[in-house]
Amino acid sequence: MHSPVALADHGGLTAQRAAFSAPRVAIVHYWFVAMRGGERVVERLLHLYPDADIFTNVVDPGKLSDRLAAAPIKAGFVDRLPFSRRLYQYYLPLMPMALEGLDLSDYDLVISSESGPAKGVITRPDATHLCYCHSPMRYLWDHYHQYRAAASPLARGAMPYLYHRLRQWDVASSARVDKFIANSSFIQRRIRKVWRREAEVVHPPVETQLFGKSDDVGDSYLWVGQMVPYKRPEIAVEAFTANGLPLTMVGTGSMLNRLKAMAGPNITFIDRLDFASLRRAYARCKAFVMTAEEDFGITPVECMASGRPVVAYGGGGALDTVVPGVTGLFFDRQDASSLAAAVGEMESFLTEFDPDKAIAHAAHFSSDCFDRRFSRVVSAL
Repeated sequence: MHSPVALADHGGLTAQRAAFSAPRVAIVHYWFVAMRGGERVVERLLHLYPDADIFTNVVDPGKLSDRLAAAPIKAGFVDRLPFSRRLYQYYLPLMPMALEGLDLSDYDLVISSESGPAKGVITRPDATHLCYCHSPMRYLWDHYHQYRAAASPLARGAMPYLYHRLRQWDVASSARVDKFIANSSFIQRRIRKVWRREAEVVHPPVETQLFGKSDDVGDSYLWVGQMVPYKRPEIAVEAFTANGLPLTMVGTGSMLNRLKAMAGPNITFIDRLDFASLRRAYARCKAFVMTAEEDFGITPVECMASGRPVVAYGGGGALDTVVPGVTGLFFDRQDASSLAAAVGEMESFLTEFDPDKAIAHAAHFSSDCFDRRFSRVVSAL
């Protein structure tokens, strides 16, 4: 990153101020409407840059952690539109204009957190723009046809024109970024495919120190997530209904009623668990099941940090986090028969599985590791 002295060489009041003070930092996040992986990354960025200002399209303080709710978050005009906190995705076509309207001229380092639109902000010519990419916008690219098929008839008719224009902006705005960081090797490849840019991988922070193993391991496998199509929960239901092994599924979503209707009596559904209960579920499960192709996937890391193995689809972020034959096993097709075969292998693998090796491996994804790797990238700019 530019040093304060180097910034002064550019002239102007902002550069002169930077010569006598620490660089000013802005963090741009697509929207704050829940606490998911992207918001946890922003929370950790605030640990690294406690004086940073935060910018976004839409913010719902009631849905955020205490740390983020207390942070100085500045929202663009989309936040003031009717029902924006609930219908924010319908305002997606307006977000490029809103982002470009944000005045970031006072900032020396701009960090955009990208999964929805965030990287399209306009910065000073001498400022550094670093983009931490959770994923290029899925609904514009690889998941477009799935989203369109599930949309209302009115939205389905408008999407081809609107999303064509958004893709043009998305590619054009990628040139505004000085350096990309990807949250996994999978996203690194997607950045190269969609934007033709190279990215360095820095895995997101996982609070692995909050988890630990239990001496009381049960007989049930565990699945945790949103019960929506791209998570592929039906694969788990089909496989375990067929093999009869106990499975606990935690989560809600549009597929829940359908899944309950097709599930055998060996499958238990739980809408949600508080954090203490989730920790116990991880530590006591026979193994964790992940059926989705995740961008990174925090839940399997949390389960490994709890000393339990993972059965994961062999694609996406799991290829970075699961070590086959040490911390878990992969299945190679997203269908019930492939998962069932992997679960059969897991039954044998459990006799040689070492919980301490899983815990040691999960520690490589800790918050402290994220801090060191992210800071190393910034210092090299």
